[in-house]
Amino acid sequence: MSQEALARQPNRSSGDAPTYRAWFQCIAGCPGTYELNEIIYQCPKCGNLLEVAHDLDLLRQNSPGQWMALFDMRYRGTEWPYGSSVWGKKEMVCPNVDNRNIVSTYEGGSNLFWAERLGREIGLEDLWMKLCGNSHTGSFKDLGMTVLVSMVKQMISEGVPIQAVACASTGDTSASLAAYCAAAGIQAIVFLPRHKVSVPQLIQPLAHGALTLSLDTDFDGCMKLVQEICAKNNIYLANSMNSLRLEGQKTISIELVQQFDWDIPDVVIVPGGNLGNISAIGRGFLLLRNLGIISRLPRLVCAQAERANPLYRSYLTGFRKYKPIKAKKTLASAIQIGNPVSVQKAIKVLKEFDGIVEQATEEELANSAAHADRTGLYNCPHTGVALAVLSKLVKRGVIGPRDRVVVISTAHGLKFADFQLRYHSRRLRGIESRHSNLPVELPARADRIMETIVRRLEKP
Repeated sequence: MSQEALARQPNRSSGDAPTYRAWFQCIAGCPGTYELNEIIYQCPKCGNLLEVAHDLDLLRQNSPGQWMALFDMRYRGTEWPYGSSVWGKKEMVCPNVDNRNIVSTYEGGSNLFWAERLGREIGLEDLWMKLCGNSHTGSFKDLGMTVLVSMVKQMISEGVPIQAVACASTGDTSASLAAYCAAAGIQAIVFLPRHKVSVPQLIQPLAHGALTLSLDTDFDGCMKLVQEICAKNNIYLANSMNSLRLEGQKTISIELVQQFDWDIPDVVIVPGGNLGNISAIGRGFLLLRNLGIISRLPRLVCAQAERANPLYRSYLTGFRKYKPIKAKKTLASAIQIGNPVSVQKAIKVLKEFDGIVEQATEEELANSAAHADRTGLYNCPHTGVALAVLSKLVKRGVIGPRDRVVVISTAHGLKFADFQLRYHSRRLRGIESRHSNLPVELPARADRIMETIVRRLEKP
C-alpha cells in the first residue's frame, strides 16, 4: 500500500487496509480490556489507573521506514487533520476517532531550539530545548487535550450523554481544556485553587466561557473534588489520570526523534508535577522501539521542585517506598503537587529507562530560568526546575559534555510574567536574583543617555 493511500485511509477502513485498534487496560496487568468510548478511569478490579494499549501486530504491518516516510510526509501539512503533529500520528495515538470529530488547533510541531550558548556556558556541546509552550494555549497540555476532547466529541456523536468536561488544574490544564471545549461547542468546568494560579492562566478559561470554580484549597484538594463530581454525574474527567491525555503527550517523543532525523537523544529532562508527562514521554519512546523505529532508549530525568518532591523522595529509596506529601508553596506553581495521580505510571517508566529523579530549590530554579533567558530563551519557572537539575547533573558528571540533551520546556514564559517581574525587581523573598535586569530611568537628554550606554558597555 502506498504512503498516499495510507495517509488518506478512513478511520474504519475496508479491504486490505488495516483497521488500527486501541483500548484501555490496567497498568498492573489485570485481565480485561475496555473501549476508549467507555467512561472509565481506573481498573474496576484493583483500582489502579488504566493505560491505552495499541494493536502492535497491526502497526507492524508497516515497516519502520514506511512509518517514518508517512510521518515526514504529513508533518505540518495542510490535509486535515494530519498537519497537526499529534493527528499526523493518528494510528499510534487514537485511531478510534472519526476525522470529522477531531478537535484540533494544529498542535505540535513546536520548536526544537538549539541552546548553543546556554550549553556552552554550563559545559555541554549539544543542548536542545523542546519549546512545548509554543502552542495554542501556551503549554504542552494542548497535545493531550486535543485527543481527549476529540474522543468526547466522538462519544457524544455516538449518543453518550456527556453534559460537560471537567478538570482540576494549577492553570495550564484549565486553559487547554477551555480552549478545546470552546472549539468543540462542549461546556468546560475547571476547578482552580484560589490565588495559586497566574493571572494569564486564570484569564484563559474565563475568556473561553468555562465555568471556573475558584476553590479555597490546593491542587490536590481540587483533584479530590473533581474526581468526586465526575464519578456521580454525566461530567467527563479530563485530568491526566485519564490516559487519553497521555496518548497525545507521548507524541513529544515521536516528534523529537523525527526532528533529529530519526536519531535518539541521550538524555531527556522533564519537569514533574502530576507526573503524566514523564509517563507519556517514556511511552512514546517505548512504542518507537517496539516498532523498530529506534534501537535504543534515552535516559529520562524527572525534575521536581524541592517543595513538591514526593517522587524524588521515593527515588531516594530506590522506589521501594512512596508516600504523598503536603506540597509547599513554590514558584513552580504548576508542579506544586504532593499527591500526583500518575505516580505509579512514572515509577514504572523510570525503572525501564534507568531514570533519574532530582530536585531544585527555589533559588536554583529562579536563577536557572533567568540565566537561560539571557541566552535567548524565555522560560516558565517549571522549565527553570529542569534547567537547574540539568546543571546539577552536568556538574556531577552524570551528564557528559558530549551527550545530546533535550530539556522539555512545558509552558511559555509569557504566562508567568509576574514571576519574571518579581525576579528582576528583586522581590522574590529569600532569593538572590543574580541575573536581574531593570530599565534605567533617565531624562530625555542625549548626553545622559550616551553616558549610561558607555558605562554599561564598559562593564565586563
